[in-house]
Amino acid sequence: MMQHQLSIQARFRPEMLERVLRVVRHRGFQVCAMNMASGLNSDRINIELTVASQRSVDLLSSQLNKLMDVSSVEIQQQHNNTSQQIRA
Repeated sequence: MMQHQLSIQARFRPEMLERVLRVVRHRGFQVCAMNMASGLNSDRINIELTVASQRSVDLLSSQLNKLMDVSSVEIQQQHNNTSQQIRA
């Protein structure tokens, strides 16, 4: 399963986090880690989200961008969640 790290900037609203998580679930992604912090001015939040799925992260990114209070979504990194063996 592939893991993807997203950075989301949005306007702070009480229901914003719930909307983001609903889109993640409906698009077939599993939340692995999440960190949320308010920006310099209190009306903005930054959400760092690590999700896992076999699906393309571009689908999730485009759906999150459609949310009314989201200003930007950036895909930070992607990596496989499989362990690698090193043989000598």
